Amino acid sequence: MPVSKEYLDYVQDLLSVLGPVDVKRMFGGAGLYHQGLFFGLVADDVLYFKVDDTTRADFETDGMEPFRPYGDEGYAMQYYEVPVDVLEDRDQLAAWAEKAINVAARKRVPASGKRSRKKN
Repeated sequence: MPVSKEYLDYVQDLLSVLGPVDVKRMFGGAGLYHQGLFFGLVADDVLYFKVDDTTRADFETDGMEPFRPYGDEGYAMQYYEVPVDVLEDRDQLAAWAEKAINVAARKRVPASGKRSRKKN
């Protein structure tokens, strides 16, 4: 899953309309964060955004596939490849990124990593 510095710089520049987007290298790829929310990733110089049931159809309609870290036979993560036409349109890319950020916000787990439980 190598990622070139040039591609990461390109993606970071495109997403700069959102404000600061932090890039954290991991497992040969890179995670994309906005205000602490992990909303996207880059692997093999391909951009993926976080999805849920409210946004997945947008990606599937364009024929996009989920990210599979262990190849086609492995499990699929909740990140889908961003269509090329979206990637080439800064305004549309920003709109899709904002949806991914909203998905990440809804899925956020407290810093402890555990969901709080009610005590009786």
